[in-house]
Amino acid sequence: METLIFILILFALAFTTLPLIGWVIIIGLYSFFFFDAGILFFIPFIAIAFVLLNKEIRVRLITQKLVDMVKKRGLLPKISPTEEQALQAGTSWVESNFFNATVDFKRINDEKVTQLTDEEQAFLDNEVETLCNMTTDWEIFQNRDLSEKVWEYIKSKKFFGMIIPKEFGGLGFSATAHSKVIEKLVSRSQVLAITVMVPNSLGPAELILKHGTDKQKEKYLKNLAVGKEVPCFALTEPNAGSDATSITSYGTLFKDKSGKVKIKLNFEKRYITLGNIATLLGLAFQLKDPEHILGEKEDLGITFALVNAKLKSVDNSKRHDPLGIPFINSPLYGKDVVISIEDIIGGEAGIGHGWQMLVESLSIGRGISLPSVSLGGSKLALQTVASYTQLREQFGLNIASFEGVEEKIAKIAALTYLQNAARNFTLDAIDNGQKPAVVNSIMKYHATEKFREVINDAMDILGGAGIIRGEKNLLAHAYMAVPISITVEGANILTRNLMQFGQGLIKCHPYLYKQVQALQSDNTKEFDDLFFSHIGLVLKAFLKKMAYYLTRGYIAQPTGHFKRQKQKLLWVSSDFTFLSNLSLALFGANIKKKESMSARFGDILSWCYLITATLREYDKNPNSSHKELVEYVCDYGFSQIQTAKEHIVSNMPLFKYLLPVIKVNPFSAEPQDALNAKIVEKLQDESILDSLCSGLFVSNNRDDIMYKLLNAVQLNKHAQALFKKVKTALKKGELKHAPFEMVLQEALDKELISQEEFEQLSVAYEAKQEVINVDAFDAQDYKNQK
Repeated sequence: METLIFILILFALAFTTLPLIGWVIIIGLYSFFFFDAGILFFIPFIAIAFVLLNKEIRVRLITQKLVDMVKKRGLLPKISPTEEQALQAGTSWVESNFFNATVDFKRINDEKVTQLTDEEQAFLDNEVETLCNMTTDWEIFQNRDLSEKVWEYIKSKKFFGMIIPKEFGGLGFSATAHSKVIEKLVSRSQVLAITVMVPNSLGPAELILKHGTDKQKEKYLKNLAVGKEVPCFALTEPNAGSDATSITSYGTLFKDKSGKVKIKLNFEKRYITLGNIATLLGLAFQLKDPEHILGEKEDLGITFALVNAKLKSVDNSKRHDPLGIPFINSPLYGKDVVISIEDIIGGEAGIGHGWQMLVESLSIGRGISLPSVSLGGSKLALQTVASYTQLREQFGLNIASFEGVEEKIAKIAALTYLQNAARNFTLDAIDNGQKPAVVNSIMKYHATEKFREVINDAMDILGGAGIIRGEKNLLAHAYMAVPISITVEGANILTRNLMQFGQGLIKCHPYLYKQVQALQSDNTKEFDDLFFSHIGLVLKAFLKKMAYYLTRGYIAQPTGHFKRQKQKLLWVSSDFTFLSNLSLALFGANIKKKESMSARFGDILSWCYLITATLREYDKNPNSSHKELVEYVCDYGFSQIQTAKEHIVSNMPLFKYLLPVIKVNPFSAEPQDALNAKIVEKLQDESILDSLCSGLFVSNNRDDIMYKLLNAVQLNKHAQALFKKVKTALKKGELKHAPFEMVLQEALDKELISQEEFEQLSVAYEAKQEVINVDAFDAQDYKNQK
């Protein structure tokens, strides 16, 4: 009994903030009064306690030897200069909870929710609505471009200036407003959304705002806001994709005949959105000073400059064809292009700071733009399949009734809710001043991957209607474009295997980065404090993890909605903290090379954040009709965490033998079939579906395919009882089996239905057939299509 009480005391201590001396006193007193511990126990206990509690002795006897061993064996990860700059480029936010064996639900719920201003809402309701009405996705694909009228509207209404402050002629929108504009545009056309998105996330405007000189801001920002200057972000090269530090485009400093310092650029870029029509290139290059004009250094590092696309020897005349999606994407070439040193962003002070500028700029695209595109696409897919499956029938039943289809619809709905929750949480943080680089990587990877799952499932449901291109197909082009978002702004394989956990471990761990800094500066005393605090964290995480494991998390008492899911999240957080530190102890600095291991830790970290965002969304916007969706996301997420943990442990020496213990008490199983059925049943309610798909563009044009789809659903719902009446008559043999139009006529002739009911059924049936039918083209017209 005494031993059991002692273990319970240790568990309780893990949930306190007592310093080491408090642990020693409590353990010592309990052992003295309740254990039959003699002098052979207390002499070494007191000796160990004395060494651990006396810093001077501890440093001399333990820490110094430990530092020597760590340095000799290279046990802590080394941080390169480029990694150092990346770490400084953003902030650590709630994701740091999961490296600290806790979840701060109060902080999470206290994050201020961004409300759109009246001006931002009016822009969505008017300018964005008008732009969507000006074109269609099919029209854009047939013309391989936006019309001149659309281009002019985008520029004149400052769509390119959403992030530019009003003082410089822009709209000065919040990140949330920016996201909602992209979300709505993508539901009309991905090309339209990408065209507007890129200047507001990647490129000169943001770099000039943050790093430009006053002269550069005055010269460029007003023209960028109204489209007089069209920007592009020239980074990627044939041999420098996700690894932007390996760019080989270079600029050489020289003095012209008048003695002015100039730069001669030579570059080859590719995959540059808007490159073909850009007037202003934001160009990344390696700056060299072979004549030592500015100092002793010859290689001055990655630098960013503003290059006039009309300069001699700049070639942006070509275009790429990214899977047939006709947004403007191009290679760029430059041979001996001469610019002034004042064209460097930030002037001479900006030399060599290009990598940090790049990291910051890419982070915005990862956190705002691509998640907005994925969310808008997912809402479009949900609206389409939830509506279509109510109309399409097989074997006398609408296809939403089949469990296989039901399973996919439920997943689409849940992943859409998840993306919306994660988008809202992330953008609230950004609007509140955070720069969560690790979370932005999580958002980029999971938003694009979840959209890939959504669109694949949606295409499976639509079947033939999904694969026949034409005006009636709402999803084909989105499906075709998925690999583009997976690839851009850091390929997803890189993001998952290297960035999420690799960057998160250094940036978010409460002690690791500081320990590395202490070692690099030979500050043994500071390292001592950090190391023993680190050991304390691991001990607490282990005890918490065991307490939660043995009680399945029920000992935690969180507040608010979904307490059970919050208990599990606390359990996972302590488990993740212990497991990640265990891997650090096992693999040391080599953990950065264990890419598959890092990827699975990244999966756990990501799902911790995504579940957190989902729970926070419900706490902020409780809606009983969404409860099943939150349940689904949590069940699905915790099961993904369980799988990742099993893979990690199975690849750890010795610890893989603990796998049966881990499997016998899992965090969760995947969502149950009954949950799928509840979700799909609720989606039959128009108000619930609308709440999940809010923000989509729906045209009032009666010839628009989305209008026709939603109108057909309404007509057929209103006629549902009449359709059932006719089908019953068919089963009884009162009507002959024939084409439905003939069946209706026979029902009218036999007075089974009235003339008014006949007309209602005919209109509803015709509307349904119009939606279900796919496009077909004259053979010659088909050959002429683009």
